[in-house]
Amino acid sequence: MNLPARQHPPRLPAGIGLRAPHYRDLLERPACVGWLEAHSENFLGDGGYDLHVLTSLRERYPIALHGVGLGLGSVHGFDGEHLARIAGLVDRIDPLLVSEHLCWNATADRTFNDLLPLPFTEAALALVCSRVQRMQDTLRRPILIENISTCLHYADSPLSEADFLNALARRSGCGILLDVNNLYVNQRNHGEDAAAVIDAIDPRHVGEIHLAGHLVTELAVIDHHGDRVCADVWNLYRRALRRCGDAPTLVEWDTDVPALDALLDEAALADACRNAILRETAHVA
Repeated sequence: MNLPARQHPPRLPAGIGLRAPHYRDLLERPACVGWLEAHSENFLGDGGYDLHVLTSLRERYPIALHGVGLGLGSVHGFDGEHLARIAGLVDRIDPLLVSEHLCWNATADRTFNDLLPLPFTEAALALVCSRVQRMQDTLRRPILIENISTCLHYADSPLSEADFLNALARRSGCGILLDVNNLYVNQRNHGEDAAAVIDAIDPRHVGEIHLAGHLVTELAVIDHHGDRVCADVWNLYRRALRRCGDAPTLVEWDTDVPALDALLDEAALADACRNAILRETAHVA
């Protein structure tokens, strides 16, 4: 199928994730943030209050759909029915962006409620390319694929994460959703160089950036999306903006969800970073 070419990322103020505790505030307030991102799996029903909220907010906000359950890298257990339901939601909402994760989550007889890492091999790359192409053909649009955080990685990964993502985008026509916090978590857990990954990503492919908080434990750093963005991640975000340009930015907060104003404060900080970098790069040019 011939898909429309992936467009340059739209220029928007920072967005936040759409979460149930904020439904009432967002419905009652005038537009207060650049855009909203909804987890696709929360809105796959044919009706109900959640879908009513999403369609109502779609009238005043750009909406992005972010999938967490498709498991594009699952060798067995990939669910075509799930993809069809996502396609129905995309048709209903006509979202600004559609994204999924670079992960697997199922075997032939079991689905795991997690985003599980892939080995960065040519075989895995070929599989994910075919799944991304199937998803894009079904949705009739290009999608974005997000790098994930992990607590372990494979010894047999001849490709770097950046090389894998670049090749995936080049071969399939998808874009990259660059999660800066996930890069930082992996740096803490595995000794990877998050800045080097940002520098190695082809900026032409980056269509969105994610920011979030994380949890530091004695065993590992957990990408729990339950705190403010830390200073080190803000610094990596500035680097990503210098490298990748003015991609739409989302602040995620999924656990211990605070009042809406706390998320709006984080979005305002992201906007301040973005505007400062845009002024800096304009001055250099």
